[in-house]
Amino acid sequence: METERFSHHISRRFNEELEHVRSEVLRMGGLVEQHLDVAIQAIIAGDSEMALQIASEDYKINRMEVAIDEECTKIIATRGPTAADLRLVIAVIKTITDLERIGDEARKIATLAARLAAVAQDRGEHRELELLTGHVQEMVHDALDAFSRLDARDALAVVEQDKLVDEQYDMISRQCITRMMEDPHTIRRFLDVTWVARALERIGDHATNISEYVVYLVHGKDIRHVGIDAARQEIGLG
Repeated sequence: METERFSHHISRRFNEELEHVRSEVLRMGGLVEQHLDVAIQAIIAGDSEMALQIASEDYKINRMEVAIDEECTKIIATRGPTAADLRLVIAVIKTITDLERIGDEARKIATLAARLAAVAQDRGEHRELELLTGHVQEMVHDALDAFSRLDARDALAVVEQDKLVDEQYDMISRQCITRMMEDPHTIRRFLDVTWVARALERIGDHATNISEYVVYLVHGKDIRHVGIDAARQEIGLG
């Protein structure tokens, strides 16, 4: 969409460095999406082996965060980026932090999946999570897509979805409390379901953060603490 604003430097090497950190963010995002997808499938299928595999591979995401962060630090130290280029580097640093935290939440979900698989009697008993997982996966994917295309309009659409995710999390929490009150023997199991839902809600928050960085990157506007309507007005999309 507006990629050209980051691609007209006299130094071809500087152009390549900026484009490389952008592509590395998307590569890291792809790995995070993969871990999240597998962790969610482990919950739905009750597959403890799948869950433990993802939980053991979180270090790959951590390594990518460190490598990209070091590359951004080098660009700041050697290139002294300004204006849009500086916003790009800042947005990348913030985005990889949120991606790493999404990875942490996926690992948490995977760990809980392994525990739930050991006690679940019915493979479909966690269907209450499926709607929430679908929305959260969509938010993460759309946030990364908006980052890839530098699309502030689509980024704001992701921000809007966060309210729905919060509502679904609240609904699942209430359902779990009701089931635990009805049958105290299920307390451990439904506490774990609640923690899965909480992890998914947090992932939605991180996807929202990434989308807000896209708006900052494209328009130079910080919309983190304003309502969605005010954010649209701020960047001329109202």
